[in-house]
Amino acid sequence: MDIAVTPPLVAAPPVSARAEAGALARLAGPLVGANLLQMAIAAVDVVFAARLGPRDLAAATLGSYFFNILSYALIALAAAAAPLIAAELGRRAHAVREVRRSFRMAMWAGLLCAIPVMLLLSQGEALFLLAGQDPIVAERAGGFLSVLLWGMPLAVAAGVMRSGSAALGRPGWTFLVTGLALVLDVVGNWAFIFGHLGSPAMGLKGSALANVLAYAAMALCFGLILLFDRKLRRYRLFGLWWQFDMVRARDILRLGLPISVTWVFEAGLFTGAALLMGLIGVAEVAAHAIALNIAAVAFQIPFGIAQAATIRVGLAFGAGDRPWVARAGNVALTAGIGVMGVTAFIMWAVPDVLISAYLDPAVPADAAVAALAKRFLAVAAVFQLVDGAQAVAAGVLRGLQDTRVPMVIALAGYWVLGFGSSVMLGFFTPMAGVGIWWGLAIGLAVVAVLLVGRWRARARLGLLPALSQA
Repeated sequence: MDIAVTPPLVAAPPVSARAEAGALARLAGPLVGANLLQMAIAAVDVVFAARLGPRDLAAATLGSYFFNILSYALIALAAAAAPLIAAELGRRAHAVREVRRSFRMAMWAGLLCAIPVMLLLSQGEALFLLAGQDPIVAERAGGFLSVLLWGMPLAVAAGVMRSGSAALGRPGWTFLVTGLALVLDVVGNWAFIFGHLGSPAMGLKGSALANVLAYAAMALCFGLILLFDRKLRRYRLFGLWWQFDMVRARDILRLGLPISVTWVFEAGLFTGAALLMGLIGVAEVAAHAIALNIAAVAFQIPFGIAQAATIRVGLAFGAGDRPWVARAGNVALTAGIGVMGVTAFIMWAVPDVLISAYLDPAVPADAAVAALAKRFLAVAAVFQLVDGAQAVAAGVLRGLQDTRVPMVIALAGYWVLGFGSSVMLGFFTPMAGVGIWWGLAIGLAVVAVLLVGRWRARARLGLLPALSQA
C-alpha cells in the first residue's frame, strides 16, 4: 500500500478572467522560457556540428531529428500524467496517493517504451541507407546515434519529472534546469568535439556525448528537486517506485498514446513539407528551413500556454467546476491567439530583419534564398493565428482528458487536407514552394477550427465533469 500523506489543499479557483489570466501566466511563463531554451540547445548542436564539415552537419541533422521526434513522442506519451495529476489535485480527494500513482506509472510507461526505441536507434545507419541517404552520411549518423541513444531514457525521465513538477505548481524549476542543460551542452560540445579540457577530440560523437550528459544533468537535477523541494517532497513521488498499477497504467496509455501519435502527425507534416521542397529545388529547401525555424521559435509561446492550459483546465475538471473549466479554457485560447497575432504582425512587418539572422540578403549567393524565405514568411504570418489556436485548443481538451478524437482530427487535418493541399498547390499550380506553405496553412486551419469547435461543444459532447457536490 502507498504511504499516506495528508494532501495539501488546492487554491480556490480564480473568480474572474483576469485572475485566471494571472494564474495562467505564472504557470506558462517558465514553460515558454524552457521551450525556447530547448530550441537553443538544438541550435548549439547545429552550430558546433557545422564546423566539422557538410557531411558531419548532415549526419548530425539526420540523427538529431530522428532522436528528437522519438524522444518527444515518448515524452508526449508520459505527459498524460499532467492532466491526471491536475484532476486529482482539483478533486482534493486522496490527492497525494493518486498523484504519486500517476507520476509513477507515467515514468514506467516512458522508460519501458524507451527500450525498443533505443534498439531502433541502434540501427540508425541501416535505416538511413534504406532511406537512400549518402553512405558516408549514413555511417556517421549511425555512429552519432550509437552514443546519443543512451540519452533516451534520461530525456524521458527528465520529461516526466518536468511535467510532474509543473502540474504540482513548480514550473520555475523547468526553466532553471533547462538553462543549466544549455550551458552544459555548450561546454560539452566545445570540449568533446575539439578535444578541450583534457578530453580527446571525438568529433561528431563528442556532440552526442554532450547531449547525453546534458540529459543526465537534467534528470539528476529534477530528481533532486522532487526529493528536496519543500512543496514537492510532500508527495514522495519516488515512493514504492517498483509497484506496478495496472489501472493507472491503462489511464496513462489511454490518454498518452493519442497525444504521442498526434505529435508525430504534426512533426511529420513539416518533415513531409521539407521533402516536397526538395523535389522543387535546393533554394526552396534552404528558404523553407529558415522560415520554418522562425515559425518554430514563435510556436514555443502558444505551446507553453497549451501546456499550462492542460493543467489549469485539469484542475477545474477535477474540481467539477464547470464555470472554472470554461474560464480557464477561454482565457488560454484568447492568450494563445493574441500572442500569435503579435508574432504574425512581426513576421509581416519586418521579415528582412528576421531573415538576416540566418543569411545576408545582400550577398548574391543568398539573395534567391532570402527572397523565397520572405515569401514563405508572409504565409507563415497568416497561419500563426491558427497555429496558436490549434495548439492551445489541443491543450485545453487534454485538460478534459479528451485525446482520441483530437488525434483523429490531427490525422485528417494535417495529412489528408494539409499535406494533400501542399502537393496540389505545390506541383499542380504555379505557386510551387509558396503553394506548399499554403497547404500547411490549410491543414493547421482545419485542425484549429475543428478543435476549437469541439471545445465550444464540450457540454453537448459530454466532455464536462460531473458537477461538484461541494
